[in-house]
Amino acid sequence: MDNVKPARRLFFMRSGGMAAAVAGSALLPQREAHAADAAAGSTTLAYPDRRVAAAADLPVNNVSMFNYPDEDSPCYLLRMGEPVPGGVGPDGDIVAYSAFCTHMGCPVQYDGDTRTFKCGCHFSIFDPETGGQMVSGQATENLPRIVLHYDTKTGGVHAVGVDGLIYGRQSNIL
Repeated sequence: MDNVKPARRLFFMRSGGMAAAVAGSALLPQREAHAADAAAGSTTLAYPDRRVAAAADLPVNNVSMFNYPDEDSPCYLLRMGEPVPGGVGPDGDIVAYSAFCTHMGCPVQYDGDTRTFKCGCHFSIFDPETGGQMVSGQATENLPRIVLHYDTKTGGVHAVGVDGLIYGRQSNIL
C-alpha cells in the first residue's frame, strides 16, 4: 500500500502541472490580444482640423472668437504683435485659448491694456504671451491653449488640438 500513495501523488502532481501548462499556454495568445486591444483603444482622440481665420485679417491686440473643438467650447484667437512661445503665423505671434477659466469655468475676458485674460468671477489672471500661464487669482492651472497651425500657402490659421483640459470636461472631445 505504501508504494501506491507515492505513485498516486506523483500522478496528481504531474497531471496538475500539465494542466497548468496547458492553461497558461491558452492564456498567452489572449494576453497578446489584450495588448493589441489597448493600443487600438488609445486614450488620445483625434482633434478636428478647423480653419479659424486668415492671418492677414487679424488685428494686433484684439481677440476674435471661434468655437473649438466643438460648438460648446468658445475660444479666443489673438494676434500679439510680437513673437510669442507657441505662436504661429508669418510673425509667430498668433495664439488661441479656451474662453473658460480653469478655476470654476467662468468666461474670461481679454484686457488689451494689460494684455492679459481676466476672470471676472474670482479674479484669476492669465498671460497669453507665456502660454496662458496663470499669473494670479484662484485658478491653479493655465488656460487651455488651442494648438494652431499656419498654412503658408493659403495664409489660413487652423485649430488642430488643445493643450490642457477645458473646464468641466473629462475629455476635450465629446
